[in-house]
Amino acid sequence: MAKVAVTDFGGGEVEVEKKILEPLGCQVVLKQCKTTEEMIDLTSDADYVITQFAKVNADVINAMKKSKIIVRYGIGVDNVDLEAAAKKGIPVCNVPDYCIDEVADHALAMALSLTRRITQNSNVVKSGTWKLAVAVSDMKALKEMTVGVVGFGRIGREVVARFKAFKAKVLVFDPVVDGGEIRKAGCTPATLDEIYGQSDLISLHCPSNAKTKLMINAESIKKMKKGVLLVNTSRGDLVKTDDLVAGLQSGKVGAVALDVTNPEPIPADSPLLKMDNVIINSHVASCSAVAVTKLRTSVANLVAMAIRGQKLPTVVNRVKQ
Repeated sequence: MAKVAVTDFGGGEVEVEKKILEPLGCQVVLKQCKTTEEMIDLTSDADYVITQFAKVNADVINAMKKSKIIVRYGIGVDNVDLEAAAKKGIPVCNVPDYCIDEVADHALAMALSLTRRITQNSNVVKSGTWKLAVAVSDMKALKEMTVGVVGFGRIGREVVARFKAFKAKVLVFDPVVDGGEIRKAGCTPATLDEIYGQSDLISLHCPSNAKTKLMINAESIKKMKKGVLLVNTSRGDLVKTDDLVAGLQSGKVGAVALDVTNPEPIPADSPLLKMDNVIINSHVASCSAVAVTKLRTSVANLVAMAIRGQKLPTVVNRVKQ
């Protein structure tokens, strides 16, 4: 019986996956792995591997004796060593059309929470005071703002459409997208420095890789407008947390909304948790009942395709089939 190893999953039991894969002669084994040792113990003899957030590093991959595929619950694959998998001829697949509208909605909701200071005003009322919680100058309308969007992939494009509906001026940076495509969406192509220097609000929608990790740091924050607003629904490690805290403390950064943090989960003693102008969620932007069902079904179906020897549609590490 073929073994499908699920290294971690935050959605409870994997009944959806079992319903698809057990009829194909598979045993689906779920463990919530935290360490490299636990990962190797689970996956070394697995025929197929499914992962969510656990680190599938080179040591884990090199210990795999017969894995035919690694599939990620989600779009990003930054927890998987793609090169190590490629060297062993193991294709890595993701689900690129998952949670597009959910994340785009969440990014817009976070942006509106910052521009209208929803959370701060609610907290003041709950504390027993009927007043405006912030200075009038902190209450913004998107129509009057320049919004910088970093990343023009599936989610980035949906975010842009939402900001455009609110009549914002939108700048877009994406080094792999032709400027003509960006202009067709009613936006202005921009360099990253132009995003930093001209935007009243910056929303991150790029993958985590060698070029983007810690892109929001002391140097980039210095280039931003005083009082800039930041939304991150992408990956926590795009932001250097200590530098963000310093920016908030100095007033250079006016407010932030984070669905993702660096590290995750956020430490209990993080200064961000004590700041009124910071909104933090626990990496939930992708969530909806529809999206989760689609994700689990898509992941299981990718494994099923590998079992049947079919061509895999979403290989991200250039392994030829």
